[in-house]
Amino acid sequence: MSYAPFDWIDDEARRRADAGLVRTLRPRAAETELLDLAGNDYLGLSRDPEVTAAAAAAARTWGAGATGSRLVTGSTELHAALERELAAFCGFEAALVFSSGYAANLAALTALTGHDSLIVSDAGNHASIVDGCRLSRAATAVVPHADPEAVRKALRAHGGRALAVTDSVFSVDGDAAPLGVLAGVCREAGAPLVVDDAHGLGVLGEGGRGALAAAGLAGGEGIVATLTLSKSLGSQGGAVLGPARVVRHLVNTARTFIFDTGLAPAAVGGALGALRLLRREPERAARVRDVAVELHGRLVAAGLTAVRPDAAVVSVRAPSAESAVRWAADCRGAGLAVGCFRPPSVPDGISRLRLTARADLTQEQIATAVDTILATAPLPVG
Repeated sequence: MSYAPFDWIDDEARRRADAGLVRTLRPRAAETELLDLAGNDYLGLSRDPEVTAAAAAAARTWGAGATGSRLVTGSTELHAALERELAAFCGFEAALVFSSGYAANLAALTALTGHDSLIVSDAGNHASIVDGCRLSRAATAVVPHADPEAVRKALRAHGGRALAVTDSVFSVDGDAAPLGVLAGVCREAGAPLVVDDAHGLGVLGEGGRGALAAAGLAGGEGIVATLTLSKSLGSQGGAVLGPARVVRHLVNTARTFIFDTGLAPAAVGGALGALRLLRREPERAARVRDVAVELHGRLVAAGLTAVRPDAAVVSVRAPSAESAVRWAADCRGAGLAVGCFRPPSVPDGISRLRLTARADLTQEQIATAVDTILATAPLPVG
């Protein structure tokens, strides 16, 4: 009998292929003719000369890598400056920078809970939150999407140490969580509210200060925010923001902080450059919201079904998973890159095209994008 330890991988691959769920890598060129509505460069800062110059200067000054974990050699003066300025911009007492937004969510959820506690998690939360719940050793109650009353019931039923966690803006449909009501529910229960503001930073709130600032919750004693530096700030990395004692606790207990190499200096410098540019040009946040509303309005007027965006994500319903994949491919063939969400990546089983608005899109580019989506739509429009 031959020893074939990975034959099961081939079986899994066949099942994925039969279901039309194969994922493939598609390396992009440095320069492309594609109009990009698939990435998350909401403010158009990833290639801004000021931001890339800041990243290059940081690499020349501090080196290509952080050289170690943040507690050994991986913290630089640049990391400290980014943490100070992020906290001040978003309205929090303190911030802690991680190598990714994913790592930031794992840190917050594992370090602020334990085997004797409860996490109440929205059914629409990002995969990083789902994984943080799994790794936390806490009991997890997954409640219906955007349902504060369900959160209240779950917290009351537990009675012990607990927290609630939600995306501020959900990545599939682009709808916003009812943060004000959720904060009130958590306050009643004496539980913290952890909010992943990955899609809110740079888009919502005055000058892009985020969804918690927009809701008047930034800096609250029971409020913790996580975010990514890879969307509106055009760089890479993540952060946790909250009371200083929470940040000190993470430094001492969060495994994705203690045992991970620090964020590379170039990414820190780029994020800091982008944050400073956004402070000088706060109108970028309003522009990206306007672009999202315009994309949605034009598509709906033409007969497509799309969710009204609360931030920068515009979700357009497709008739089936197969048609969504074909639609996205046809858009790409016509020069437009769009996202494609389908089961099992979407909890409600509805396949979608996912468009991300950008502050730097021209009116001509908006019109081109809409025309391309309509021309390639799998069903007659209008």
